[in-house]
Amino acid sequence: MKPILIVDDSLFARMMIRRCLSVTSLSGRDIIEAANGQEALDILDRTDISLVVADLNMPVLDGWSLLRRIRTSPRLRHVPVIVVSSLINDESRADLYRIGASSVLGKPLSPKAMIAACFALEAA
Repeated sequence: MKPILIVDDSLFARMMIRRCLSVTSLSGRDIIEAANGQEALDILDRTDISLVVADLNMPVLDGWSLLRRIRTSPRLRHVPVIVVSSLINDESRADLYRIGASSVLGKPLSPKAMIAACFALEAA
């Protein structure tokens, strides 16, 4: 099985995302972590990933730019991206879906929200 990539500049947030993923149907998959969007792109260049879970507000390359780069890459555009951020409002949610987010979740993240997002990915 292909691993999951968690992208967040906060070690605590990555740990919480990892915990929430552990109660989903995706539990048991290997998880790779990146602290910013550029690290994520470097990983995506060399590794087949099944899912990206990314924050928006990060140094070097933010989540918005990461999502755009994934969606414009012929090799990566099929990879689902779940955005997890404390910066979510109705306008940003609509914009994120418009540019290709598979799901948009607010922080603090709950296991219930992650389960629903993963279920929606499997149903699609």
